Amino acid sequence: MSNETAVTEFLLLGFSDVRELQILHFVVFLVLYLISLLGNLLIITAIALNHHLHTPMYFFLMNLSILDLGSISVSIPKSMANSLTNTRSISYSGCVAQIFLIFFFASAGFAILTVMAYDRYVAICQPLHYETVMNRRACVQMAASAWIGGSLNSALHTGNTFAISFCGGNMVDQFFCEIPQLLKLACSDSYLTEVGFLIFSLCLASSCFVFIIVSYVQIFKAVLRIPSEQGRHKAFSTCLPHLFVVSLFFCTSAFAYLKPTSSLTSSLNLMVAVLYSVLPPMMNPIIYSMRNKELKDALSKWIGWRLFTKNKMSIFLLG
Repeated sequence: MSNETAVTEFLLLGFSDVRELQILHFVVFLVLYLISLLGNLLIITAIALNHHLHTPMYFFLMNLSILDLGSISVSIPKSMANSLTNTRSISYSGCVAQIFLIFFFASAGFAILTVMAYDRYVAICQPLHYETVMNRRACVQMAASAWIGGSLNSALHTGNTFAISFCGGNMVDQFFCEIPQLLKLACSDSYLTEVGFLIFSLCLASSCFVFIIVSYVQIFKAVLRIPSEQGRHKAFSTCLPHLFVVSLFFCTSAFAYLKPTSSLTSSLNLMVAVLYSVLPPMMNPIIYSMRNKELKDALSKWIGWRLFTKNKMSIFLLG
């Protein structure tokens, strides 16, 4: 007979039981979180305030930055708070919220990355049709579809996961609520429906990934035919970082959800989770700002204007 009990809270995996290492984990995650927060906020601000960046590519990049902000804010602050207060618990409702938001931001973010690949394909391979294909209405519809599709996908997985009865304890072998780890706690075979939906979602994500790869193969063929070295450099500088981020996110998240839940040690589980949940939101603004001259110029102008305004105000007050 299954030992089915009502679960009111879950216990998350801690990075260490040593107090000094808990403080170190808090400091490291705080630095990574602040880097991601600052980088994404700068990109959102620069794009919103600079009318030269009101183009489809930067519109989708701003959407990606907003989703990245949400994604990293779901799991990292809770993990930091647990390390600082030397606790490991998360409420049942808090775990439901984490699952929903993590899946929502991940699904919508990957959809936006797919749309960004399509945008670059049309811009480079079909430049004469770019303004017609990527018009304002089409861009808004594609972005809205990504957000709505992400919310529906997330609601489906969250509902299926928490319709399961848990009788394997309440210990989650991860630093945030993750569906594969929750399924380990399920009674009998009640988790198989969610496994089926996970496989279906991964097939959809794989289709998007293949579409992105095919798009970039066509892009690189077109780029190599560009006579201008400056034109080739500009095309590669916007495409290669995007491809790197997509590959990092897809490969690590697919590995985390496809691997057998007992095949890795807890420390390796933590490492894989950090790779797909922490690094992409932090690296997106760094890669795009460092490799994109237009965005770098916009950020420099905005920061310079802010410093000039601040200095002018200080002189006025002192005067």
